[in-house]
Formats: sequence, C-alpha cells, structure tokens
Amino acid sequence: MTAPAPAGTPDSAELLAELIAFDTTSHRSNLALIGFIEAYLAGQGVKTQRIPDASGEKANLFATIGPAEASGILLSGHTDTVPVEGQPWQRPPYCLTREGDRFYGRGTADMKGFLACVLAAVPRFVNAPLQRPIHLAFSCDEEVGCVGVRSMIERLPSLAPASLACIVGEPTGMRPVMGHKGKLARRCHIRGAACHSAYAPQGVNAIEYAAALIGRLVAVAERLQQQDEQDARFTPPFSTLQVGTIQGGRALNIVPDECSFDWEMRALPGVEPQVIEHELRDWAERELLPRMQAVAPGARIDFEPLAEYPGLAADAEGAAARLLAELTGCCAFDTVAFGTEAGLYAEAGVPTLVCGPGSMAQGHKADEYIEAEQLEACDAMMARLAARLSSSAT
Repeated sequence: MTAPAPAGTPDSAELLAELIAFDTTSHRSNLALIGFIEAYLAGQGVKTQRIPDASGEKANLFATIGPAEASGILLSGHTDTVPVEGQPWQRPPYCLTREGDRFYGRGTADMKGFLACVLAAVPRFVNAPLQRPIHLAFSCDEEVGCVGVRSMIERLPSLAPASLACIVGEPTGMRPVMGHKGKLARRCHIRGAACHSAYAPQGVNAIEYAAALIGRLVAVAERLQQQDEQDARFTPPFSTLQVGTIQGGRALNIVPDECSFDWEMRALPGVEPQVIEHELRDWAERELLPRMQAVAPGARIDFEPLAEYPGLAADAEGAAARLLAELTGCCAFDTVAFGTEAGLYAEAGVPTLVCGPGSMAQGHKADEYIEAEQLEACDAMMARLAARLSSSAT
C-alpha cells in the first residue's frame, strides 16, 4: 500500500476550478496555465521541463516523479480547449459551477478533468516509494490536429526512455480504449478563370470543377463503405470521407475563378489515407486539369495540408492493456470515434491506450460538464497506479 496524499492538498475538483479559469482556446496562448502547473509542481518538489512551440506563445510541459532511470508510465493530456463563441452557454464557461453532481465549465470533460486528477495525485506520487517513475506530459494544440505534442514526443528518448506504457486521458467514461481512427484533413483550392456569365464557356468555372472533384470524393467514400475490409469494433466500421466547408463565387453574373473546400478522411487503423489523397490528386490532374488548362493555361488544383494524425490499434492482450485493466477494474476494451494523441505515441514505439474521466458527449458543447463520480473514479485510478508502481513486484 502507498501512503495517502498529505492532508490539506487540493483535491481534483479544486484543481479543476483553477484549470478551467484559464482560457486556453487553441488560438490563444496556454503559457499562463503552464506557469500555474509549473508553480504547483515546484511546490511539491517536482522539476519540470517546458518545451515551447515555434512561436514562443505556447508550450508543452514534461515532468518525472520517481526513479527517472527506470522505465515508467506516462500520463498524457492536452491543455487547449475548443472555442465557446457562438455557443448558447447558460453558465460561465471559465468559472467552475457545481450543480448537484455535475461540474460545468469549458474543458471540464475535454480534458482538464483528467489533468486535475493527475495534479491532485502528485502529492501521493511524491510520497510513494515508487519503483518506477510516473511521467507527466501536458501538451498544447491538440484540438487543431494533435500538433503541439509532436515536439515533446520527438524528445521522449531523452525525457522518458523505455516507457512501459502511456495513458492518454481523453474522456472515455473511465473505460479502457485500445483503438481509434486516424485523420487526414486537406483544403482543396481550385483556380479557374473569370468572365461574364453571358460568355460562360470562355471562362473556367472553379465551383463546377470543385463540384466534379467533390463528386469523385463521394464516389470513393461509397466504395470504402462497401469494401470487405471493415472493422466491427468501430462505428461506423469503415473509413469515411466527407466535405466540411466550401467557399467560392462573388456574383451570379460572374463565372467564379476561385473555389476552395475542406475535406477529411477518418481512416481505420492500418488504412493509409495518403493513398486516397493521391488517388484524388491523380484523378483531378488526369480528368479535370487538361480541360481547365485548355481554356486557361494558368488554371490549377492544389491540395493544402490542414491536419493529420495516425489511428490507434493497441494490443488488448499486451502488458499495457493488462496494467490499465488492473487500474480501472475493467477488462472490456473499447474503441472511440474521435481521434487523440495516442496514435502518435504508439507510432513512436510507446504502448499507448486511452482512458479518462467524463464523456465526449459533453465535450465541445455549450455547458460542458463532468460528473463528480467520474473525477472520483479517476482519482481512484491514480491511487492504484501509485500503489502498483510502489510494489516490489512491479
């Protein structure tokens, strides 16, 4: 048994109130929050390493508790949140509101609830006779495509050599999750040629060519849906393609010379979305560009990267899965529809699973909330982790 947390240390609900008070929407700096966590950890005698992004306006934070030379467990979570603008909030998004057993505020579920539980457990971790270390990895810019964590993962060989496992604490209702789809997102720019609509054949209608390419994308999506290579563990059990936004045109009597649309693929683990992207590029260059450039030699079709991260397919029988089953008391492993940073950790060679408090059904919405029992369940998992890593049998 490991020692309990010292009396008088803040609990997870109190720390959650502190964390959500920082507006860490992805387009804003997270440095104030990082500074708060650094000061909190320093007060517990824990040294940290700040890993700034290229702009210097955001940072990841890494810390190790216990014998750093041994292989250990990585607890990972992102500090950024999605915007509240345009959402009908009935409660203040950056001030924790408790009503019954629910805590309301932006980021309570996704995913400052997990960060609060990890930080609340730090005094327990510090006072435990850990035989293996517990690493804390807090990232920036997850909500815009799992961008920020990459620089921290690049440094893992020196920060946390030979990690036994990583737990990414996205909201899963404290269910162990071993898989999610990967994502590739692109913006397609169509450059045509404008003219008066009365002489439409003399121009290159960018919207019409965008529509043709979108039609091809829809046909590929239908093919993926009908393929035999499906995975019943996921909902839906096939890779998907969809167009999310489109812009183009200035007036009805002008043949539009520009159009752009954003599309994404959610790919089953093991499926390479780049293959589909290349298929769409090749079709556009073969079928559309020659017709466009026959009228306007400067016509173009370009694909701009927006976001990309791999899927996750962890070994449900592996050592990391057995550990998480022990920590949660649940041996039934699940999948989730949303993406996480877990695929990037796994790609770097760290056995990674997803498990955290709250539900994504409440994430990204007005009046986001987490239930008190979810925080309590995560607190209990942290206590079991401290005990497990303090055992001589670890």
